[in-house]
Amino acid sequence: MNGIELRPMQASDRTEVTELIQLSTNTWYQTHGRPRLFSRGSDGVSLFFDVYEALDPGCGVVAVSRYSGRLAGSCFYHPRPTHVSLGIMNVHPNYFGGGVARALLQYGIDFAEQQGKPLRLVSSAMNLDSFSLYNRAGFVPQVLFQDMFLPVPEEGLPHRVPGDEKVRPADVSDVPAIDQIETDLIGISRAQDYRYFLENLDGLWHVSVYPDGRGGLEGFLASLNHPGFTMLGPGLARTEEQAAALLLAELNRCRGRVPVFLVPARCSGLVQQMYRWGAKNCEIHFSQVRGPCPPVQAVQMPTFLPESG
Repeated sequence: MNGIELRPMQASDRTEVTELIQLSTNTWYQTHGRPRLFSRGSDGVSLFFDVYEALDPGCGVVAVSRYSGRLAGSCFYHPRPTHVSLGIMNVHPNYFGGGVARALLQYGIDFAEQQGKPLRLVSSAMNLDSFSLYNRAGFVPQVLFQDMFLPVPEEGLPHRVPGDEKVRPADVSDVPAIDQIETDLIGISRAQDYRYFLENLDGLWHVSVYPDGRGGLEGFLASLNHPGFTMLGPGLARTEEQAAALLLAELNRCRGRVPVFLVPARCSGLVQQMYRWGAKNCEIHFSQVRGPCPPVQAVQMPTFLPESG
């Protein structure tokens, strides 16, 4: 990787990292015959930097050209009690195929190994270059997800599902129960994420929970509703019916918008229900893990922001 060096990401990199994420992502989509993912300027893209910096200050790395001083690539990572998660990684189109992504990935691998923890991520099944990059590095696909989008009418979705009356908005006191069910069913812990959502200092987040009637939870689902980016997740539920009730609650928090969400392809009943509600597929993703991975015992609904699970 001649002429490139890695260094920690800095607050002063915000504008250039934002531009890099937008350019890199849109270029990949357009060169593969698809519309740009980020079509509204950088309004929604800067959110990646802002959220990651708020959650994990200083946990980013950039690849810099020694000749121009410009960024050739960037990556975020998220240390958690049970694992390290790899956030969004981008390479400038001028450096595609030049080993920048491999160097950024190795930085994350080295950090996770120093921590003695598995490294987790969610990656596109349609981008074979990135899939091969992770696969060669020892990541193993775990769960296949369908990325779906659903236009929510201004008046909300006219549906009812069993158990939807049990779903309620969460508050900060629910963080221990949210963390506990995720630890029990997926084997990971990231309570700081849920506290961040529920404190909601920027007014963008919401979380619904499905109580079990005994002081615990059967599931939960978060959502992000930003002018440039609307997405559901992270979340999970013990059953597909509970997942549908949580999805209905959070979809109706996004009235007049077109939120994106991920559901496990193996959950055929839930997938068919989403089709009946008007959802369509836009991508396919895998959750992947490098290192030990407990079996998933839930309907898992991950997200791209933050990619901390």
